[in-house]
Amino acid sequence: MTFLALDVGNTRLKWGVYESPAPGAKLLGSGAVFLENIDRLADEDWRELPEPTHMLGCIVAGEAIRRRVEEQMELWDITPHWAVSSAAEAGMTNGYDHPTRLGADRWVAMIGAHARMLETSGSATKPMVVVMVGTAVTVEAIDASGKFLGGLILPGHGIMLRALESGTAGLRVPTGEVCEFPTNTSDALTSGGTYAIAGAVERMVHHVRQHCGAEPACYMTGGAGWKMAPSMSVQFELVDSLIFDGLLEIAKQRLDRVGAPFSSLS
Repeated sequence: MTFLALDVGNTRLKWGVYESPAPGAKLLGSGAVFLENIDRLADEDWRELPEPTHMLGCIVAGEAIRRRVEEQMELWDITPHWAVSSAAEAGMTNGYDHPTRLGADRWVAMIGAHARMLETSGSATKPMVVVMVGTAVTVEAIDASGKFLGGLILPGHGIMLRALESGTAGLRVPTGEVCEFPTNTSDALTSGGTYAIAGAVERMVHHVRQHCGAEPACYMTGGAGWKMAPSMSVQFELVDSLIFDGLLEIAKQRLDRVGAPFSSLS
């Protein structure tokens, strides 16, 4: 029962083909392309992949991109299924005011973090802060019972720089380095954006610590997560595959619960 996991963000599409739809399954193939290159997947990157029998994806890029991805999946005899946010899933409870309006990527990443916590500790004994650093940055708070308490959304590095360049004269400069005391405009821009994200994470860690009375475990993921790693003052684990981990956990639990073919997934 080979399984295709897709993570379609605002900038890139990432895929992983696994031996089965279960956490810890052997990875048979993986890769990523920018969204403008989606239409070549069936003829190029996906042509040599092991043929998946089932698929579950997470998409935030919109309906038009979803249709283009599904056209490429006609290479195989599989039915597309996409994860959506709900009131509860895979041991997590959704505390959003309107649960279905929570971004699917945020929900799936939290499920992946929760599953990782269970795997490493045997039970979700700690609250968590889950950070995704991509085109946008999200910082989520989860209590020890697996309830999503709420989260922050802020612009990623690229959006911050473009906003400054478009709204302020004279700031069209190359990206600089992160440093404590920037002495040129390039370093000032890069350091400002990096520390803004780091500050949001630190503030959420403080909120969770105060609310839950315990030190949260922190997980970071996303294409630009590695850029933030050297500048973080709170301890965290960088997990590249957090959304894939969440998709595998959702697939496994739904299959176990309904005892039916994978087509019963949303």
